[in-house]
Amino acid sequence: MVTLVGILDLARFQFAMTTIFHFFFVPMSIGLGVVVSIMETMYVIKKDEIYKKMAQFWGKIFLLSFAVGVVTGLIQEFQFGMNWSEYSRYVGDIFGSLLAIEALVAFFAESTFIGLWSFTWDRFKPSIHVLFIWITTIGSAISSLWILAANSFMQNPVGYAIDNHMGRAELKSFGALLSNRQLWVEFPHVVVGTLVTAGFLVAGMSAFKLLKLKKNDKEVLFFRKSINIALIVGLVGVVGALATGDKHAFELQSMQPMKYAAMEGVDKTITSSERKDKAQPWSLISVTNPDTHKVIARIEIPYVLSILGNHSLTGGNTTGTTELEKQLEKQYGKTHGDIKNYYVPENTLFYAFRVMAVGAGGLMMLGLVALWMNRRKTQLIHTQRWFLWILGIATFVPFIINTAGWLVTELGRYPWVVYGLMPISAAVSPNVSVLSLLISNIIYFLTFATLGGIMIWLSRRVLHAGPNAEETEELSPSDPYDNLAKGAEA
Repeated sequence: MVTLVGILDLARFQFAMTTIFHFFFVPMSIGLGVVVSIMETMYVIKKDEIYKKMAQFWGKIFLLSFAVGVVTGLIQEFQFGMNWSEYSRYVGDIFGSLLAIEALVAFFAESTFIGLWSFTWDRFKPSIHVLFIWITTIGSAISSLWILAANSFMQNPVGYAIDNHMGRAELKSFGALLSNRQLWVEFPHVVVGTLVTAGFLVAGMSAFKLLKLKKNDKEVLFFRKSINIALIVGLVGVVGALATGDKHAFELQSMQPMKYAAMEGVDKTITSSERKDKAQPWSLISVTNPDTHKVIARIEIPYVLSILGNHSLTGGNTTGTTELEKQLEKQYGKTHGDIKNYYVPENTLFYAFRVMAVGAGGLMMLGLVALWMNRRKTQLIHTQRWFLWILGIATFVPFIINTAGWLVTELGRYPWVVYGLMPISAAVSPNVSVLSLLISNIIYFLTFATLGGIMIWLSRRVLHAGPNAEETEELSPSDPYDNLAKGAEA
């Protein structure tokens, strides 16, 4: 039993590590594709060379993120086969179709057109060339649709039948997979999140560059315009994330009520009609005892949970985790394989959800202030170095928010790998050992650390060189003796 727990814990850690690291680059590359597409579109419309330089410059960061995203995605697929063979066998009939479409249609479209975009700047008219980056960006978003359709099945299984003889789920309705209501709250939320990631990444990197530039440097205008475009994209993403996040949380009340109750720190059922204020209070701070699953400390704000969960000042009920545990025990049995109970990690979900919400609100305020300080007729953003530091540090905030989001999504279905169908403990490969998992975890960690370090180093190098690096290289002779040689020939 000790060996089984060790194997399961190591396999789960490896899945978390590969997923989180891969998801650093997925929203980054999709969002950067949007930002670069907008910049090149502005070049086509306005005929201003500065927008072409923007598309080319930020396109370098986009290409780096795309490449690293592909590599980390391949590693993630490897660990499915190595550590989760029982899971792969169980859902293979369903996931096979989704992943095949993602690879054969969406990914190949991305790869083809990203190559055309990268190497044909002077071979096509601008109005044609811009289509390549838009097709790449749309292909990336569609690629994520198929992956999220697979993830949505894990959260809310639909369109399947269980083959008891083979012991696996079989696909019965492909349309049901694509109409899964979990997909259509998860996919829009992820897509708008990519805009937040890329918008504040470009704005933050531009802020770091402005810290190095003098007031009259010719590159100042380039990076100030980059900030404006990026922040508009980022703020659209933040508003979209708040709207889609609200919709997602609303749907969770019926799809995964245990996840919702943990996110809101509700251990005992709240019935608003029985309260004096006829409303549900919202927990600003909540601490749950992981052994008893009881809330031992909380700070509440009246009415807010009714507003968030019921879209009204009063009314609405939230079933607590204690009552939900009894309902799930009645539905699935007190024991189900190695499942001891159906509680999720309450404290992790509670605070991860608040990291998302507070982070999004903070980015919205920061973005609005930055746009005001970066108005055309003022040098305020360039003179207030403290603010540039804040904007630069905000580069990393979307990555923290994205990670918190995936923790809520993946840990919220605990203890299931496929909600209600397959426990996590039944999904792990039967032939892996603690030693092999430990070694592969170390190798993957070192690989990710190396890839991440290379990505940061190359991105800093691109930023340090600036948008005029290629022009400088063209003006500078590669060989200091070229002129002497030409004179000798004459």
